[in-house]
Amino acid sequence: MTGRVLVLGGTGEARRLATALVADGVDVLSSLAGRVADPLLPPGEVRIGGFGGAAGLAAWLRAHPVDAVVDATHPFATAMTASAAAAADVTGVPLLRLQRPGWSAQPGDDWRWVDSPEEAAEAVRGFGCVFLTTGRQGLAAFAGLTAHCLVRAVDPPEPPLPARTSVVLRRGPFGVDEELALLREHAVEVVVTKDSGGSMTEAKLAAARTLGLPVVLVRRPPLPPGLPTVATVDEALTWLRGQPG
Repeated sequence: MTGRVLVLGGTGEARRLATALVADGVDVLSSLAGRVADPLLPPGEVRIGGFGGAAGLAAWLRAHPVDAVVDATHPFATAMTASAAAAADVTGVPLLRLQRPGWSAQPGDDWRWVDSPEEAAEAVRGFGCVFLTTGRQGLAAFAGLTAHCLVRAVDPPEPPLPARTSVVLRRGPFGVDEELALLREHAVEVVVTKDSGGSMTEAKLAAARTLGLPVVLVRRPPLPPGLPTVATVDEALTWLRGQPG
């Protein structure tokens, strides 16, 4: 097993990977972006805050040598993934992308795919109440909506926001019954989300299916070419066991 591993985290997969590595006696450093005020911390050493782009991460790797990096950030954390790929390329540090699969439509789903939050905002014009679950960082794309917008987040979102916004501050995961109650309480007519994948946030999709609501999904951005990628923590552990160190 690799001697020291940097896990770029903030996801459930990153926490599970760090837990498994610490249990195996591996020296793990988990790096979190610091966008959530009270994040769920993984076991092992943790650093919070950015690196300063690809150049900053490369400089950090030279100053703090590790045997491998696992990028287990959110599927839409495009800047961090691009920086990790560029920094690994110039430093020669082995890099793996751990990214859970996207969601698959089920019978009864009314999914409408778009390529960006801006396209999602256009797709929901004309609806009376929109449930925005794209994350508080991307809400500016919806600021021009005149519909009532329901936003759920762990921390209060910053402006600009739609003029008629209701904010619910809660930390998931949420069950289907909770999601059904929320959608009914606010008379939601359409759900907007990113194709994050995983089970922790998919209950809203089941709730929308039950109520016959359309869901506007933002497609995932492409990964950097040539980046080794696995879908599960077990696959990441197998890859790490094959690295020297």
